[in-house]
Amino acid sequence: MNGLRGAVLVSRRSALQMSLGWAWATSVGASSVRGELFEPRLDVDALYDARVDTVIRRGLSLLVRRQNEDGSFISPQQGQWVGVVSLGGLAWLSRGVRPGMGEAGDALMRATRYVLRNTQDSGFISARGETSHGPMYDHGFGTLFLAEVHGTNPALDIRDKLAAAVELIVRTQNAQGGWRYNPAPEDADLSVTVCQMMALRAARNAGIAVPKETIDRAVDYVRRSQNADGGYMYRITGGESRFPLTAAAMVALYSAGIYRGSEIDSAAAYLQANARSNMSYERNSFFYYAHYYSSQAFWHRGGREWEAWYTMLKRALLGLHNAQGGWFDYNSLEYGTAMACLILNMPRSVLPIFQR
Repeated sequence: MNGLRGAVLVSRRSALQMSLGWAWATSVGASSVRGELFEPRLDVDALYDARVDTVIRRGLSLLVRRQNEDGSFISPQQGQWVGVVSLGGLAWLSRGVRPGMGEAGDALMRATRYVLRNTQDSGFISARGETSHGPMYDHGFGTLFLAEVHGTNPALDIRDKLAAAVELIVRTQNAQGGWRYNPAPEDADLSVTVCQMMALRAARNAGIAVPKETIDRAVDYVRRSQNADGGYMYRITGGESRFPLTAAAMVALYSAGIYRGSEIDSAAAYLQANARSNMSYERNSFFYYAHYYSSQAFWHRGGREWEAWYTMLKRALLGLHNAQGGWFDYNSLEYGTAMACLILNMPRSVLPIFQR
């Protein structure tokens, strides 16, 4: 390419990226604090190619187009769920978008305010009358999102509501050390427990105090959920190992600061042994949920394991990318699209929760 012509094209691309609000951050730690936007560094991860970059852009643009003025999404019912709105917000954040900066930044600002408006006086984050049968998923993803967006824009008054959301998680932990669908210390399952553990880790990263006892009890619950084959069961009362839950359990242990151990190695081996049958959306009804966690699990393991895993995920997700620019899921188009963008963007995410 001619040097002058190339400089002009780069300049135009930079202007477009800045107007949209999702140019890349080159330094994860510093940029996530300062909220600066930079040009992409193409040497960050050789596995991340131009096609991946393009489909992520299309997916994030789709989320902007499908947002309502109040910050929710247009899909009936599920577009109102705080958990889905929070995942959309996390997808924008992972790209380097900052609230109020460009078109995507305005969308992120609306999403943040939607979650804040639906944070009740008790600290519970859930849209009244518009939630799933498991509102603690809304709360967990909502808390995670507020922790990640905290400090990115001084106009957003997040800290007090984030602290209240954390306090609700702490006081609703049950006697076994876990959480379940509703904000009450009555029952537990591994899936909801992992969701709360990630939220607590993100909140702690944001400077919110989290009792060590709460984490220790949650870790014990996760460990008691493992079967002899290395996989993890849904509830400690017993059950078969499940691929999505095994990936989630690995991430929960990482979130608690546990990066090595036989429970992690055997879980990774279980995922690898069952990878082929779980790389198809048709064969895994929890496909995006499973790989939201599996991508994090192998990203933290790094090396050749990560390279092989991301290569498989990339192939699967590129094949599922649709003409609308997003990813279909039975939950909602916004849910599938946000999850796919988070998965594909893992090598370059600026989210603190995803940092090694």
